[in-house]
Amino acid sequence: MAMSFVRTFTASSALQKGCARALSVSASSHGPATPKSKKSLARQGLKNIVLVDGVRTPFLMSGTDYQKLWPHDLLRHSLNGLATRIGLEKEAVDFIIMGNVIQEVKTSNIAREAALGAGYSLATPAHTVTMACISSNVAITTAIGYMQAGVYNACIAGGVEFMSDVPIRHSRAMRSLLLKLNKAKTAGQRLGLLSSLRLSHLIPELPAVSEFSTNEVMGHSADRLCAAFKVSREEQDEFAMLTHKKAKAAETAGHLSDLIPYKVPGVAKTVTADNGIRLSTPEQMAKLKAAFVKPHGTITAANSSYLTDGASACLICTEEKAKQMGWKPKAYLRDFTYVSQDPKDQLLLGPTYATPKVLDSAGLKMSDVDVFEFHEAFAGQILANMKAMDSQYFSTNYLKRSTPIGAPPMEKFNNWGGSVSIGHPFGATGVRLLMHSANRLIKEDGQYALIAACAAGGQGVGMLVERYPGAVV
Repeated sequence: MAMSFVRTFTASSALQKGCARALSVSASSHGPATPKSKKSLARQGLKNIVLVDGVRTPFLMSGTDYQKLWPHDLLRHSLNGLATRIGLEKEAVDFIIMGNVIQEVKTSNIAREAALGAGYSLATPAHTVTMACISSNVAITTAIGYMQAGVYNACIAGGVEFMSDVPIRHSRAMRSLLLKLNKAKTAGQRLGLLSSLRLSHLIPELPAVSEFSTNEVMGHSADRLCAAFKVSREEQDEFAMLTHKKAKAAETAGHLSDLIPYKVPGVAKTVTADNGIRLSTPEQMAKLKAAFVKPHGTITAANSSYLTDGASACLICTEEKAKQMGWKPKAYLRDFTYVSQDPKDQLLLGPTYATPKVLDSAGLKMSDVDVFEFHEAFAGQILANMKAMDSQYFSTNYLKRSTPIGAPPMEKFNNWGGSVSIGHPFGATGVRLLMHSANRLIKEDGQYALIAACAAGGQGVGMLVERYPGAVV
């Protein structure tokens, strides 16, 4: 299938056409005013679910300032920061759901441990979900489902990832030996088991960085996808530089207002900003070597998202609950969908499949959307998805649509940066995407935002957000 991509698709000029306009929009955050004559996406018989507010820790490259912490430290801080920002009475929360991918075994249900540590009610249940890079999206939509079903009225959703200290296991042979030693009743039995110990038993097992079904790392899949869709190294580097410029401009303008500072114990300086945002020149980008398919691949460390530590949390509730409590919502949470494709050749094409599906469910077109927030696993992954969305061949043969959905216009796309620049803590990114969507709708005077992301296993998500009347940042 990949070879048919190579034969069929031609380069899109969307990136070249939109770069200058996109950066100017991200710097000012005042795009063209949107007429307020668009219909609401409210549906008869369904409760209106609203986003009240959300926060996140600064996203830091793994192995930096957070490295001596525990993941539940970051998540607890997000939960406390959310309560402080809203003036939230913690007993008012009915349920807490958090996303996490690489779990610390001592806090396997990290949602509950962080909630207890943050002083939420002992009577508030909490559970942890995982769906790779879209885990906090799953947390959000699970909460929506509970509230639509009438089970709860106010939930917190979010997530955490801590790549500075991933769990490393003994080999399976060593684990088996240790379990047998634990059951041995006599010294002779123990000595007999120890005599079977081999040096190979001592080799540790790291968490998997490859797809279980294909045994291929995501970066390798991204390189093949870029080759299939003819996404050049130059295009990827250009996009990567742009997302860093957007993030830096947004940071300077104070638009990343969901970020709450973190004081690391024993460290004098408080962490107040994401530390992966960097401004590079084309010459600096060109010096980097291929990271996965060597030596001729186009994916490098600079045009990819990086291993990140961070946590996020947001309060979502029924509109009736918000009015009752005096909470001021930012947005309505409307339609959402999850998709799944071939994890070998289409691992990273979740946005292309999810976008038309969620728009169709809401009766919207791409032109109706004012704000696009897509997860950037790799610059090349984003550009490949844009080319797929523009392609008649892909639309006909894979999406089974008569016409292409069309790529998002760059002047509306990730105007405050994305995962390549800001960072990507797997379990926390979904809330960051949601907060950028809601806050950009307010700043840019829009009505609808579309969130899309790919995830390991060939999966993806699409979500629609609608600005709440009178909402402010």
